[in-house]
Amino acid sequence: MTKRYGGVTAVHDASLEVAAGTLLALLGPSGCGKTSLLRLIAGLERPQAGTIDIAGRTVESEAVHLPPERRQVGLVFQEYALFPHLTVAANVGFGLRRGRARARRVQDVLARVGLEGAGDRMPHELSGGQQQRVALARALAPEPRLVMLDEPFSNLDPSLRGEVRREVRRVLRAANATAVIVTHDQEEALSLADEVAVMMHGRILQHAHPAAIYRRPISRRVAEFVGDINVIHGRGVGRAVVCDLGTIPVAEEIMGPADVLIRPEALQLTLDAGGQALQTGRQFFGHDQMIELEFDSGLRLASRVGPTFRFARGARVRVQLDGDVLAFPQR
Repeated sequence: MTKRYGGVTAVHDASLEVAAGTLLALLGPSGCGKTSLLRLIAGLERPQAGTIDIAGRTVESEAVHLPPERRQVGLVFQEYALFPHLTVAANVGFGLRRGRARARRVQDVLARVGLEGAGDRMPHELSGGQQQRVALARALAPEPRLVMLDEPFSNLDPSLRGEVRREVRRVLRAANATAVIVTHDQEEALSLADEVAVMMHGRILQHAHPAAIYRRPISRRVAEFVGDINVIHGRGVGRAVVCDLGTIPVAEEIMGPADVLIRPEALQLTLDAGGQALQTGRQFFGHDQMIELEFDSGLRLASRVGPTFRFARGARVRVQLDGDVLAFPQR
């Protein structure tokens, strides 16, 4: 799929396949083309090139353009886009045909999202999390082939995000929905989705299960975007790299100047007066903490440890490697 706006290519030869019943997170930084791709799939924009099939039916090609209302795609927007003058029930039933079946469907879907009995309330009477669930119920009500959510949790307070995220996942699972969730939040993508597609500069760089995206990123660019990473300059010597941490085995053969990438949690620390690094700083997050290290060579790294690790600025620690090491040709 390719989409250009004037001289700017927002989506550049992007290919994506989502299996039925899968929750896919489309992850990337702001301006990478995520929302443009969502709008193309929904039929709100037309591409310059490419084909879109939904449930075996071509909805977009050079010769075909089905309008959004015929694509069986449900949309949940970042700002929810609820009609302020309509009740919750009227919002949810907006795209359904009138009649008894409509009323039953509205009640069923409200019960599914945990808002049974809230049909007569107005949107402004609801919390942000409840408005999110109304928007999701409205998207699910017509039983779409595909549900797409555009940054669905960005308007929520941090204290609400985790709870609403889990609730949305539960609802989508219960509906056996196929969903694409657009987000720039790595934690959100990894924890919510069955699969993650990383998008940058209009291209899909990697599409895999969350664990594979995190542990086996296809490039340094993906590794640096998805989670925290230490980068050390070294030299590849086949199935190992030589760097300030010694000679370290790696999964893929590499020769010559290399960037060695190590996740902070792979660096295990032990307080030791004879250790090779000093503790120079700490970021405490409650459930864990990031310890800043300086080696005698001047190398600076970060280690993620549990909340009970004792931090003392200037104390020495022994650093051991226990985890995946990635190496890419030095750029």
